Amino acid sequence: MNSVRSSRWLSALSLLLVLTMLGGFLTAAFSSLHWEWRWASVWTYREKFLHGWLTTLTMGFFTLLLSIPLGLALTLGRVTGWLPVRQFCTTLIELIRGTPLLVQILVLFYIVGSALGLQNRFLAAILILALFEAAYFSEIFRGAWLSIPQSSLTSARAIGLTPKDTFTQIITPLALRNCLPALAGQTASLIKDSSLFSVIAVSEVTHVAQEINAFTYGTLESYLPLALAYLVLTVPLSWLTHQWEKSLAYAH
Repeated sequence: MNSVRSSRWLSALSLLLVLTMLGGFLTAAFSSLHWEWRWASVWTYREKFLHGWLTTLTMGFFTLLLSIPLGLALTLGRVTGWLPVRQFCTTLIELIRGTPLLVQILVLFYIVGSALGLQNRFLAAILILALFEAAYFSEIFRGAWLSIPQSSLTSARAIGLTPKDTFTQIITPLALRNCLPALAGQTASLIKDSSLFSVIAVSEVTHVAQEINAFTYGTLESYLPLALAYLVLTVPLSWLTHQWEKSLAYAH
């Protein structure tokens, strides 16, 4: 226990030292360039920035609600014995994973969205991002499914468990244990991927930072808080993922 605490304190001190050195370097660099700081101008847009941050949170939340069930449905479709469904799900997943999200945003919003009359940019962003993330969640679920030892399924049949009981008592707990760290990591990626929707003027935090920069000409002052905003959202997820992986290692 003492060694673990010492390691945590050492990591914290190391991080503090690195940040201090980086801060000193940046201060010296900008002082030599006679940089004109515009923090006061940027600060006047703090409520707008907060609104963009909350929009990113809301967008991520609803995307997660849609993409996880959709990803599970794609997984079930990919392992089904019905060939047309399996081929459709496999093709859709490979198409989504094989093309950049930015290209999908432009095609789905400006071409497909216009054809369908979808003009709400926020709703369109959620639907497009949910479809994109569902393909990756599907691969996570499929990997967790395939990682279940065949011996566990054989043992379940040997003790007389029905297929339903096998799924709820054996497959689901093992699959969740295997895929939760990857799900947390993909959720962090989801939050960062939402920044690309600034190209269709969705008022998430990246688009707001771009607007603030255009108003104030404070590039560093606009984008540094943006980076910190994403860190506030993603670092806790990374930490939880790390803790979960450690708990799995101890369990084994």
